[in-house]
Amino acid sequence: MLNISNKSVHKKLDLTEYNSGKLIVNKQYYKQFNRVSILFLLLMLVTMFLPWTQNITGKGKVTTLKPTQRPQNIQSPIPGRIEQWYVQAGDFVEKGDTILRISEVKSDYFDEKLLERTNNQIQSKSKSIQAYKGKTNALKDQIVALKNEQSLKLQQAKNKLLQAKLKVQSDSIDLEAFRTNQTVAETQFNRIQTLQQEGLKATKDVEEKRLKLQAAQAKFISQENKLLESRNKVINAEIEMSRINATYADKIAKSQSDIFTAESSKLDIEVQVSKLENSYSNYSKRIDLQYVTAPQNGLINKTLKGGIGENIKEGESLVTIMPADYDLAVETYIRPIDLPLIHIDEKVRVQFDGWPAIVFSGWESVSYGTYGAKVVAIENYISDNGMYRILLSQDKDDHAWPTGVRVGSGAKTIALLDDVPIWYELWRQLNGFPPNFYNPANKATAQKK
Repeated sequence: MLNISNKSVHKKLDLTEYNSGKLIVNKQYYKQFNRVSILFLLLMLVTMFLPWTQNITGKGKVTTLKPTQRPQNIQSPIPGRIEQWYVQAGDFVEKGDTILRISEVKSDYFDEKLLERTNNQIQSKSKSIQAYKGKTNALKDQIVALKNEQSLKLQQAKNKLLQAKLKVQSDSIDLEAFRTNQTVAETQFNRIQTLQQEGLKATKDVEEKRLKLQAAQAKFISQENKLLESRNKVINAEIEMSRINATYADKIAKSQSDIFTAESSKLDIEVQVSKLENSYSNYSKRIDLQYVTAPQNGLINKTLKGGIGENIKEGESLVTIMPADYDLAVETYIRPIDLPLIHIDEKVRVQFDGWPAIVFSGWESVSYGTYGAKVVAIENYISDNGMYRILLSQDKDDHAWPTGVRVGSGAKTIALLDDVPIWYELWRQLNGFPPNFYNPANKATAQKK
C-alpha cells in the first residue's frame, strides 16, 4: 500500500479472510533467509582465518638450463659459395656430421696444390737451415784449427825469442871478454911505449903491441855489433809474436763474424719456416672449414640459406639446430619490488601453455595441473622490459614435467612465499602493500650455523 490517502484500506479490510492473504501474511520467509545469511557469514568468518600462501605470479617461456642445450645458429666460418647440401629441415644429425660444403671465393686460395707447394717451400727452407748449421760447425772447426796453429806459431816464436835472448847473453859475455882483452892490450901498449921512451924496448916491440891493441879494439867493436844484432833479433822475435797474435786474432774474428752471419741467416730462415708452417696449418684448417659440420647431436630446425651457388659471408647464419639432449627450464620475470622476496632454491609452481590446470594460487594443495620448480639463478641486472629475469629448473622432489613441453612455449609461474590468514591477504591487497619480507627456513638455519 502506498498510503497516499488519509483513508487506510487495511484498517477496514482483514486480509487474512482471503486465501491469498493467508498465504502471504502468515508465512515467515525471513526466517530461512536469516538462517542462510547467518550460515554464509559464519562460513565467511571461518574462511577469513584459513591459511593463504602469499605468492608472486609471472609469465615466461620454456628454455634450457645450460647455454649449450639451447637452439643455436650454425654460422659460416669463412666466406664462400654454397656447393652442396647434405641435410634438410627436420633431419637428425650427430656431432661431426656434414651439413653443407662451401667453396672458396678468394683468389688467395684458388690453387688446388696450395698445401703441396707450401710444404715444398717448408722442406727447402728446412734444408737451408741444415746448410747454415753445417757452415756454422765448419767455421767453429776452423776457429779451433786457427787457435791450434796460433799456439804452435807462438811457441815457435817464443823459442826464437828465447834463442835471441840467449844469443844476446852470450854476445854480452863475449863483449865483456873482448873489452877485457882490449883493456889488457891498452895496458901492455902503454907499458911497452913507456919502456921504449926509457930506451928499454925496441920500436919493433912497440909496433907489435900497437897491432895487438888495434886487433883487440877491432874484435871489441865487432863483438859489440854482434850484440846489437842479437838484441835486434830479440826485438824482431817479440814483433813476430805480436804479429802472430794480431794475424790469428783477425782470422779468428773473421771466422766468428762469419759464424754470427750464418747464425743470423739461420734464425731468419727459421722465422720464414715458422711462418710457412703457420700458413700451412691455416690452409689445412681452412680446407676443413669448407665442410660445415654439426657441433653436437640435434635436430635441424630450419635452413636459413638455400640454393646452390649462393655466396655467403663469414659469420653468416646457415641453419638452426636444436640439441638432442637438454634439461628444460623456465625463465620468468618479476617486478623489482618483488626481487628481495626471491631466493635460490625457492619453491615455484609452473603452469605450461596447452596443459589444462585448475589453479588456486594461495592453496597449492587443491591446485591441479601445475608442476614443481626451483629457483636456480636470479639476474642481478634489470632487463629491457623493466623486470628481473629468474631461471627455474625442475624440482626433482615433485612429479616430472610433461614430456610434450617444447623449448619456447609459454609458461605461467607462481612463486610461493609466506603463509598468512586470508583476511590479512585481503587487507594487504586492498592497501597495495607488497608481500611479507621473509627468509626461507633453510636460509635462516644456514645463517644460525
